[in-house]
Amino acid sequence: MAATDDLDDLCSHINSKISIINKTLQLRHIGQDPSLRSVLDKVASELHLLHELLNKVETEVQWQETIAKRLKELQVTLESDYKEASHLSDHIPPHLPKKCPTSNSVPGEEPPAKVVAPEPAKKPVKEKHIKEMELITAQEFASVPAYMKNRMTYEQINHFLQDINKAVMAKYKIIHQPFKTLNNQARKQLGRYKEEETQDTKGQYFIVEQDVKEFTQVKVDKRFHALLGILRHCHRIRELRGKGIVRYVIC
Repeated sequence: MAATDDLDDLCSHINSKISIINKTLQLRHIGQDPSLRSVLDKVASELHLLHELLNKVETEVQWQETIAKRLKELQVTLESDYKEASHLSDHIPPHLPKKCPTSNSVPGEEPPAKVVAPEPAKKPVKEKHIKEMELITAQEFASVPAYMKNRMTYEQINHFLQDINKAVMAKYKIIHQPFKTLNNQARKQLGRYKEEETQDTKGQYFIVEQDVKEFTQVKVDKRFHALLGILRHCHRIRELRGKGIVRYVIC
């Protein structure tokens, strides 16, 4: 609630400054009157203060974006820990070994049954980490030239980035999956992936237009290539050409 009140006060303060500037600009010929020169000086002073205030607002917004990014990373870590804890909880051995009695057995009583320790549960195969692109920040988007944006919004470019990440994840899940578990379609896809690899792609994560068509609803058209241009400008991907194929390598 306190943060909301501070933001309301800030907006009110900025609106007040803008109102003062609007009123003073209406007096356009005021500079011709030496006696009213002080009013122009006041306008210049107010503009300077407003500029400083906007700089502080921009700094605060950038800081909040940094915090949001860190919270997202923390959420991913917590979700991973939760999955691991859930797996451990679901695989608790049904019979745990009991402590054997130290005293001699009483005559007439049957000796305690020998407890056989259960075989240790097989560790789950750890999925290989697949490299993904990080979302573009507001500051990065602001640095993109206007001719490249072509009326595309910050939300649209990040939505497109997430679609590309989906294609990368889907492709490399097939690559990392044991061959004997793949169906016929996945085996055909795997064959194509191997053909598209070169010496330069070794150790890199990349996709081609065919992957985008197979795993997303994104249309490969003029807008698609314009969005890729923005991702290249923000150093999220780079192009690697060869064998008549354009590969989009994740940076």
